[in-house]
Amino acid sequence: MSGRWLIRRARLLDPALGSEKAGDLFIEDGHVAPLPSRRPSGVEIFDAEGRPLVPALMDLHVHLREPGDEDAETIASGLRAARAAGFGGVVAMPNTRPPADTPDRVREILARAAAVRGGASLWPAACLTRGRAGGAVADLEALAEAGAVAFTDDGATPSDSAVMREAMRRAAALGRPVLDHAEDPALERAGVMHAGAAARRHGLPGIPAEAETSMVERDIALARETSVRLHIQHVSTAGGVESIRAARAEGWPVSAEATPHHLALTEADVRPDDANYKIHPPLRSVEDREALIQGVLEGAISCLATDHAPHTRAAKGQGFLTAPPGVVGLETAIGVTWTHLVVERGMAPIEWLRRWTAGPAEVLGRSPPSLQPGAPADLVLLDVETPWTVRPEEFLSKSRNTPFTGRALKGRALAVWMGGRLLRFRH
Repeated sequence: MSGRWLIRRARLLDPALGSEKAGDLFIEDGHVAPLPSRRPSGVEIFDAEGRPLVPALMDLHVHLREPGDEDAETIASGLRAARAAGFGGVVAMPNTRPPADTPDRVREILARAAAVRGGASLWPAACLTRGRAGGAVADLEALAEAGAVAFTDDGATPSDSAVMREAMRRAAALGRPVLDHAEDPALERAGVMHAGAAARRHGLPGIPAEAETSMVERDIALARETSVRLHIQHVSTAGGVESIRAARAEGWPVSAEATPHHLALTEADVRPDDANYKIHPPLRSVEDREALIQGVLEGAISCLATDHAPHTRAAKGQGFLTAPPGVVGLETAIGVTWTHLVVERGMAPIEWLRRWTAGPAEVLGRSPPSLQPGAPADLVLLDVETPWTVRPEEFLSKSRNTPFTGRALKGRALAVWMGGRLLRFRH
């Protein structure tokens, strides 16, 4: 349904304005509009019944697998899953096959996304280095002109500091952020989970916290040299959080994201017979998880992001040692983070929303989504009171690789508007 809407009795949350209030919201011509003095004809009425109405969320870290691994996800399936889950736009990672390291590949991804109906917007990230090989810096200038909003070799990071410095220098000149998968491959080696007590108990090779912390420290130092906007992806360690906190306190343009799975789970949750718990960076210690939560609560970690990483059942069925790392995250993102941050830790809802909207917008240099008149009517009505159970068979994503199967959560998208058109409503 489309046209004019009057959403009544909503709890309006808008981090862009710093406001939280009860009220009504009017939609006209695809945008939020001033409330009319009298009800116009032909208006659809939606009673929010006091639920939170928020701008659509943003996700800085999503793998859509197309081209190359369409059995796990396609641009169409991923964008539709994202929109139904409450996301207005997602940053697509370039570690496809072939990788998005040329302007033509970036333009092709954008063309495929433009053909999707009822999906989130796609903002493409392009490779830092040619072929994501960590050697020669890619043609960042041409990639930016083709539409790349950021640069990353996600899944890896250049181990050669000279290469990373040159990539950062050129990204800074273009006004584009570098999204940094901060893991040292020499320290990560063949590890499959956190190097701790659980790995020793299961007899599995571990990845030490130093694999992350050493690279975070190196890249913050390089960011100081080059003045690039540096965004640390999926931070997982207490040491990483502390380095990011210190850099931000000094005024450097450094930001970071935490994923729902790192906020909810630890190494103790890992089941060695279930590769849905295999993630890079791995699920860390209880102390690391607590540091992450504190970082998000205080704002040292200014963003939440899913690192949505779909894999087929066959790929994940290879066993913990050989299965690819990663979990799907779009359709559990609101529930996991609302449950563990707002319900359990008392985070203010508007601050929770800020980590999903204003924080990511700042990384990309975009205006944050808002509920103010004139803003696009890309909106989400949340149900944060009714418990729901994670059932992967209900996902719109093509993949089901989640560690949250059967988990009871609070918080999900009840209704989603896109350009003023009601796309989805859970009865």
